[in-house]
Amino acid sequence: MRNLLPFISSHPGGRSALTCRFRCGDACFKETPNNSDNEYAGDIIAGAVSRRSMMRAAAVVTVATAAGTAALTGPSAPQAEAAALAGHGGKPGRPQKPGASGARGLRFSPVAPNKDDKVTVPDGYAQNVVIRWGEPILRGAPAFDPDKQTAKAQAGQFGYNNDFLSLLPLRGERGRQVMVANHEYTDEILMFRGYDPANPTREQVEIAWAAHGLSVVVVQEEHRTGKLGPVNRHPLNRRLTATSEFRMTGPAAGSTLLRTSADRTGRKVLGTLNNCAGGTTPWGTTLHGEENFNQYFANGTTAMHKRYGIGTGATERKWERFDRRFDLAKEPNEANRFGWVVELDPYDPDSTPRKRTALGRFKHEAAQPRLTSDGRPVVYMGDDEKFDYLYKFVSSKRMKKGNSRAAREHNLTLLDEGTLYVAKLTGDSPVTEIDGTGKLPNDGEFDGSGVWIPLATGTTSHVPGMTAEEVYVYTRLAGDKVGATKMDRPEDVEPSPRTGRVYVALTNNSDRGKEGKPGVDEANPRNANKHGQVLELAENWDDPTSDGFAWRLFLVAGDPDDPATYFAGFPKESVSPISCPDNVAFDAHGNLWISTDGNALGSHDGLFGVATHGDRRGELKQFLTVPTGAETCGPVIQDRRVLVAVQHPGEIDGASVEKPASVWPDGPGKIVRPSVVAVWRKDGRDIGV
Repeated sequence: MRNLLPFISSHPGGRSALTCRFRCGDACFKETPNNSDNEYAGDIIAGAVSRRSMMRAAAVVTVATAAGTAALTGPSAPQAEAAALAGHGGKPGRPQKPGASGARGLRFSPVAPNKDDKVTVPDGYAQNVVIRWGEPILRGAPAFDPDKQTAKAQAGQFGYNNDFLSLLPLRGERGRQVMVANHEYTDEILMFRGYDPANPTREQVEIAWAAHGLSVVVVQEEHRTGKLGPVNRHPLNRRLTATSEFRMTGPAAGSTLLRTSADRTGRKVLGTLNNCAGGTTPWGTTLHGEENFNQYFANGTTAMHKRYGIGTGATERKWERFDRRFDLAKEPNEANRFGWVVELDPYDPDSTPRKRTALGRFKHEAAQPRLTSDGRPVVYMGDDEKFDYLYKFVSSKRMKKGNSRAAREHNLTLLDEGTLYVAKLTGDSPVTEIDGTGKLPNDGEFDGSGVWIPLATGTTSHVPGMTAEEVYVYTRLAGDKVGATKMDRPEDVEPSPRTGRVYVALTNNSDRGKEGKPGVDEANPRNANKHGQVLELAENWDDPTSDGFAWRLFLVAGDPDDPATYFAGFPKESVSPISCPDNVAFDAHGNLWISTDGNALGSHDGLFGVATHGDRRGELKQFLTVPTGAETCGPVIQDRRVLVAVQHPGEIDGASVEKPASVWPDGPGKIVRPSVVAVWRKDGRDIGV
């Protein structure tokens, strides 16, 4: 057995201090916002129903059989698979030709863990940089010059720190697609030469406002390869920034909790901030989660500000010096206008994006819908904070098919009416078998049942002591009051298009089990959890409107040689090491693709594919790694192309414009630039087949 891979950072996962500082305002080093005394799953395991009866209620066997999968109660991959894989290069880093053995869609040579300052892809694959921070996309925007940046120029250029990506079809324009990108946050130390964090200039602040938000960019495919490039000045190209107009919609729109001195209606908001992951709807719009919005607001004054992680002093970026709305001592409700899911129509460049209050307010990582059998969207969402919760929203309206104006207008109301729920999970093993080490309980899996607790429906609150408006604006407090399960940073949540099962990326939680903090439970089974896990959830009767579900941990991440890891029962000697799962996506074969944030195993972050069904269920392979200091974001998996957002390259402690820690993507002497990368097979065939 090889030595365990090294843990490399005192920060959560393997993040640098610089990343923690600018991305989330050092959230993990401040008091945990959730200090509620509601039960966590470890307290209620004794009341669990039996695993057998719970699984009967879930009734996932029929669904799984139809999709060619093993049910949640089914056997894991046979151990004989280890011998079969051994002859086909299943070990990470061993040469394996495209098309060799593996789950369909994952037949590529796994990339070995590495610390190379580049995007590393499998043998037989090629790549290109699609678009970089600062490239002009709107008419009149100048070419990027790092020493001549202006707010006006940035407002017409591709934004900073790209995260979520979506590629949508563009009818009538052969070889073209519409790409939508989130721009999560800015790192001014890596953007501006000679930046003084204590005294930012107004121009620097306004550039940062313009570098946040969203980009809509039409991209063109190069004939005979998978290369993509931007179509500059296309009529659909668009920038939305921290000063663009957004509309509040849904049951809390107009609430006194959302009104400010600049907006007496509570319906008109300037800007969207810290957009992390998102989703693509069946009706052709994109969803964008406002995540660590708390760090932009100074001088928090209330207990509710504290529950959302807002500090009592100045902010890192000092925006409050230049716009009073970022000073909560002057505008206490301004922060309530952030922390929502934003819906954007990328096909209408004149439309006003909407912040959907019916989906609740918290640190949204993402929002990905699935449809019920009668056409109503159900959206699953995670609150990316230690010890916060998993949610879903069930719409009361049905989607209209087609692309007529009437259908599009109707579908743009789907996320304004319905019921918001929060999850409570129960394990099925005795408390004594969940010891905090990650050792599997005697039944061989971390699993159990769960219920969806309703919080609000329209103007009706289901939470005692809270109005519906309060539930939507202070959703975290509502989850506290009803006893939701405290999770290990629920980030991206994605339903499988093939099976309907829902996969939840739980990134890590270094505070789990510490004195005064919640202890382990079966869904969050490791103390000081540095590597995270992926939870698999099956709604009862495969009905996404159900109020109950079965669950189990699909992956318990980390070094495969560590006994405290688990890969859906697949032989661990035949998988790649993975740490800190974050964004997830599916391919056409039903494989789950996982990007990581803060790899704590001594390698750069990467993108991984894992089989979710069949006799190779749990087979996990690393597809790529990203450059020094970077995070892998926004994966899009198409038949012949993989798209990733390379976020915050070079974001290493001590780095600056003058002292870069990375030379990606343009080489020595050039400023480091977050960028989008496309990867394809050199022979033009489908990925991984």
